[in-house]
Amino acid sequence: MSVKPIILLPDEKILRQVSKPVKQVDTATRSIFDDMLETMYAAPGIGLAAIQIGVAQRLVVLDLSKTGETPKPMFLANPSIVWSSPEESDYEEGCLSIPDFYEMVQRPKEVKVQFQDRNGEAHEIHAAGLLATCLQHEIDHLNGVLFIDHISRLKRARVIKKFQKADKLGRL
Repeated sequence: MSVKPIILLPDEKILRQVSKPVKQVDTATRSIFDDMLETMYAAPGIGLAAIQIGVAQRLVVLDLSKTGETPKPMFLANPSIVWSSPEESDYEEGCLSIPDFYEMVQRPKEVKVQFQDRNGEAHEIHAAGLLATCLQHEIDHLNGVLFIDHISRLKRARVIKKFQKADKLGRL
């Protein structure tokens, strides 16, 4: 296991890639999962998609446990949202690829997600609250969508410009 560099905005060439399905959850997949988890914990964060470390595979790790609690990592291969509630909720989101920027995002309040675990076994979960938000955020990453795509064009343009400037000045 090793901590990998996280791809940051303005590197949209990588972050906007649509990730490929994982054909089989095997030892190599579990190794990527382990690197992702270690990277996420080191950041620190609560979710990470493989594309954020430059791996264009449909892999996500999550851990919503709070500081001091026993870690409860989740490993999702090929996750897909199969149902979304019509009712929405707002949550202030951030992203490890867009550090120190947070904005309110409106998403479906509940979702059902199908995925394979780190052993390749199929599962479906019904999620609400922070878990639903986090799942949607990370699955968006797999589809080349960033959370800033859910905010106004003006705010999105400002944050992209801010990160482009920081990158040019060598501050990222």
